[in-house]
Amino acid sequence: MKSIPLFLKIIIAVVVCFGIGSLSGIATSNGLSEWYATIRKPSFNPPNWLFAPVWTVLYTMMGVAAALVWHKGLETQGVKVALIVFAIQLILNALWSILFFGMQNPALAFFEILVLWFSILVCIFSFMKVHKTAGYLLIPYILWVSFAAFLNFTIWQLN
Repeated sequence: MKSIPLFLKIIIAVVVCFGIGSLSGIATSNGLSEWYATIRKPSFNPPNWLFAPVWTVLYTMMGVAAALVWHKGLETQGVKVALIVFAIQLILNALWSILFFGMQNPALAFFEILVLWFSILVCIFSFMKVHKTAGYLLIPYILWVSFAAFLNFTIWQLN
């Protein structure tokens, strides 16, 4: 059986990332207008319109990174572990939206985002062992989640 071409793996991986992102979006949209609009936020809180384009870029980069690792072959050392770690962090990513927006619990979401941040770091190192570019593609993601963690903490403290 011929292997799946890289471009198709990229499409599949990006679609998976956007699929999980869509689930996060459902939890976010439910709490955004009702709850989030009414709570206190710091002066550095980004405008709501910024989140969709940022996540579009990040999910695309995440999908490309996962596809590059996947393309190395599941039999290649480190690939399966790296993809499992990627799947875990993707699930944790969606869980944060559920905790923060869906359950309206910034405290619990903050502790969860710390676990998410650590899982992204592990994912970056796992990807780097397999494909350096894939690891580098996740750096903007961990930077954004670092900012989101600080923002989450600040919102928790203000409310």
